[in-house]
Amino acid sequence: MFWKRRRTPVHIETPPMPAPRRLWTDSLGSVATRSIQIIAIVLLAGGVIWGLRVLTLVVIPVLLAMILACAFEPLMRALRSRGMGSLPATLIVLLAILIVLGAIGWLITSAVRSQWEELYTQARQGIDHLLAWAQTLPFHIDDQQIQEWIDQATGFLTSAQFGSGALAGVGVVADFITGLVLMVVVLFFFLKDGPEIWEFLRRPFTGEWHARARRAGRTTVETFGAYIRGTATVAAVDAVGIGIGLAILQVPLWPALSVLVFVLAFIPIVGAVLAGVLAALVALVANDLVTALIVVAIVVVVNQLEGNFLQPVLMGRALKLHSLVILIALTIGTLLGGIIGAILSVPLTAVAWAIVKVWDGPNTPARWARRKDVVSRA
Repeated sequence: MFWKRRRTPVHIETPPMPAPRRLWTDSLGSVATRSIQIIAIVLLAGGVIWGLRVLTLVVIPVLLAMILACAFEPLMRALRSRGMGSLPATLIVLLAILIVLGAIGWLITSAVRSQWEELYTQARQGIDHLLAWAQTLPFHIDDQQIQEWIDQATGFLTSAQFGSGALAGVGVVADFITGLVLMVVVLFFFLKDGPEIWEFLRRPFTGEWHARARRAGRTTVETFGAYIRGTATVAAVDAVGIGIGLAILQVPLWPALSVLVFVLAFIPIVGAVLAGVLAALVALVANDLVTALIVVAIVVVVNQLEGNFLQPVLMGRALKLHSLVILIALTIGTLLGGIIGAILSVPLTAVAWAIVKVWDGPNTPARWARRKDVVSRA
């Protein structure tokens, strides 16, 4: 018996109708949309930077106070854990900070004031030797041209332009005093009520964003604190090592130069080079060329020792940034805020990157910052 096979109907899939082309859905429209988004972000960033520069007198003291409060947060926590009240602990820590900052300023001014006349006399002798050496160059520089340069400098010093600059300097001093007072007051409240202030700022966030804000706050305190404490220790070692070398070589102003090495060490890469150049110049003017070369060698050896041995141990993961990132951050910070911008740019960049690394969890970076091989395995 033959059975007839039933034929299964064949379904022929019809191709989907192409989506109608619109101005903002094709490839050019996507590029235009992304370009508008980038322009909006750039304008927003520019507006924020402009506002920060306008409010520099407020922003810089607040940032410095926050960094100092993060650096001394372990000491505040230790004092509170021993039963000391918040107000007495704050007063003790604040007094210690003011004593340290005042001691640094006093060391610089006293050392320069005590040896300024000697350095000035030696500088004049060095300039005379430099002019005598200039006469031996292949191209001739006559005395009349040198006198013209001196007259131009003298004319600038006695001109109204220099006078206006001096008046502007008075304004800078007034701004400095105002910013210093504001920083001390803000630092007092950050030390005393820092956790309560941050808890108040986290109130608008809920759910995952609240946990993210908590991680960001904790990371900021840890990164700022570790960076400042590690950098201060490394700077102290640099200052002591280079200061001992300058004292043995009998370089004038060696106490002031040692303190200057300590201050400039807070500017990564560039600070060490600048401190070495200044110390070598003083040794060249006050002593001789051989002493200046020895000073350069001492600075290089000390910086290599702290960079290869001391800094990795003390800094740890507080500043895991590539040297190129540090240089770019220093350049941008210097252009926007001068010396203060150069000092603050690197720790701010380190904090920003540390927050990115805990954006989606305690050990989970933001999605765009994750390694692609880790993402693919997950």
